[in-house]
Amino acid sequence: MAFNITDNTKCGVIGYGSWATALVHTLVKNKVHVWWHIRNEEVMESLLTEGYNAKYLSDIEFDKNYITPVSDINEVVKNTEVILIATPSAFLKNVMEDLTESLEDKFILSATKGIIADDYTTITEYFNQTYNLPYAQLGLISGPSHAEEVALDRLSYLTVACKEEENAHKIGEMFKSNTFKVSYSTDIYGIEYAAVLKNIYAIAGGLASGLGYGDNFRAVLTAACSKELTKFVNESYPFERDTMNSVYLGDLLVTSYSSFSRNRRLGQLIGHGHTVRSALNEMTMVAEGYYAAACIKKINEKHDVSMPIADMVYDVLYRRMSPRKRMKELTASL
Repeated sequence: MAFNITDNTKCGVIGYGSWATALVHTLVKNKVHVWWHIRNEEVMESLLTEGYNAKYLSDIEFDKNYITPVSDINEVVKNTEVILIATPSAFLKNVMEDLTESLEDKFILSATKGIIADDYTTITEYFNQTYNLPYAQLGLISGPSHAEEVALDRLSYLTVACKEEENAHKIGEMFKSNTFKVSYSTDIYGIEYAAVLKNIYAIAGGLASGLGYGDNFRAVLTAACSKELTKFVNESYPFERDTMNSVYLGDLLVTSYSSFSRNRRLGQLIGHGHTVRSALNEMTMVAEGYYAAACIKKINEKHDVSMPIADMVYDVLYRRMSPRKRMKELTASL
């Protein structure tokens, strides 16, 4: 089906963290009216009275004529055609529990680079299986894009992936600007899993940094991560894709190296000697790679792809194995 998106299309946003806030900023700049689901009283108050998010990216000032913050998710769904999912995957099922409105005629666009831990499903798989939405009504937006830079209007390149490219182009028009470049794809599976895997590999890069490995080794490690990511998506879901494109490789690189990367930060803390639990407690935002490591381990039982780097991260996070010992073992195989 070709989804009917017009100049008057209203967008709902589920989530109020930094990435959700940056994307709302982009939509509002383009005069797209956003119904924004807010479950935090402090954030709601600041948006209604002052037009900014008091907890995340508070320097952004929104034109209040183009945002409608509401606490009821049903109000968001009832009043919009496109619904952007930008809440951490660990909290998504809880957020959706209050939904009674039908999603039957809605288009769901995922901006969440994570996986549903209890179900071992990606976000589009979750909406397909739980709400019986066909993939013609599901898509995602992904690519190398830290929220902090999008909020500062620094040049960013993202990809909109939909089963039907016509829908991808319609969605892309809502986001495109001089500083927000959009490309298009139909590879929903490959892009979604690449976004999950790159968070795991960013933890690996952070571990290497925290353990004192230098740039030379980390370059080799990141190259090996790219090969492992490519192998997993190609063997588990064959498709004519080029994982050298920015939505795959670029996202891996920025998450592995950027100071904004929370997954890299988690790995660094553990490499510096923090326990996994204390490192997680140090984090002010969710590191999706923590949950992804266990999910990919489980999912790969079906596909049986050789993934020594992802396995190393899993062993450190969940089997409490020594980061130094496991990294040293990994160096022998790269």
